[in-house]
Amino acid sequence: MKKSLTIIPDQTNWVTSWECSALCEILKKLNISFNLSRFSFNSFVYFSDKYEFIKKSQIYSCLFNLAICDYYHGDPTISPEFAPLLIQLKRKQDYLTRVRVSHSGIHRLLLEEGFGDKVFRIPIGIELDWFPFQTPQLKSEVRKELGIPESAVVIGSFQKDGNGWGEGMEPKLIKGPDLLLEALALLKRHFSELFVLLTGPSRGYVKTGLERLKIPYQHHFLQNYPEIGRYYQALDAYLITSREEGGPKAVLESMGSGVRLISTPVGQAQDLIQTGINGWLARSHNPEELSELTLEALQKTDVTTISLNGRQTAEKNTYSNQQELWSEFFRPLLGQD
Repeated sequence: MKKSLTIIPDQTNWVTSWECSALCEILKKLNISFNLSRFSFNSFVYFSDKYEFIKKSQIYSCLFNLAICDYYHGDPTISPEFAPLLIQLKRKQDYLTRVRVSHSGIHRLLLEEGFGDKVFRIPIGIELDWFPFQTPQLKSEVRKELGIPESAVVIGSFQKDGNGWGEGMEPKLIKGPDLLLEALALLKRHFSELFVLLTGPSRGYVKTGLERLKIPYQHHFLQNYPEIGRYYQALDAYLITSREEGGPKAVLESMGSGVRLISTPVGQAQDLIQTGINGWLARSHNPEELSELTLEALQKTDVTTISLNGRQTAEKNTYSNQQELWSEFFRPLLGQD
């Protein structure tokens, strides 16, 4: 008997909710029917929020549903605060038929924790049309629009890195805002016109730190995610300092935009970045190494090949190029082999 599919979207209107929207578009292109937030008997229920799955899995299972959930990050060996979450997920394994992970680190973790053939790796993708390849003309245009000096060395950081959804004065340490500030403090010694461009919610800790370091910055809280592509145009480099990630989306966004990308060895960055080929991947989370790699990237006068290689990496990971992966993920479950 064929089963139906229900999608339970994330309600934060942030990264995971946009990823869920992209999945819905892929399902439409694959002609796989689904209900949004409205489950029925004998259906698979896809939770884009793992916490929502843990809260409601027993209710849904009692109604003869089987569950699917995303698990992008939450490795207790890196972030001990995730240990209780992983324990709960393991206890509810019987309710799970699939777990979607985005990178090799969590894939390996869940295999070691006994999830076996329930684990499927499908990277967090990109809508490349939102991220035009940077040109000198676009760079100058956007800087003029934002009031950023042409002569400035502009570093981008576009992710949420404060706890909660308020001002973000308490740092979310797995996102590495403390490492970001330390690396920028070291870079300031080399660039008299260092400038930081921020987007994303809850950036209070970083903004306060930049003010203390006397590094000029702008912060733009975008209500509409696709607008972020324009802000990459103003950058000289993008710096990821996270201790743990599911993506971040900035990996493919930077690559797609042709912007120099420097990252700690986290999430999809460790799977996608090849130092000197399409970006710069640190071996550690040491701010000195991050600043040295960023300095190396910024001092490289011709990065055309690296930028083009990055764009090619992004092209391989567009949502449209993931359709076959999602078809293999869903069709056997729904009796559509």
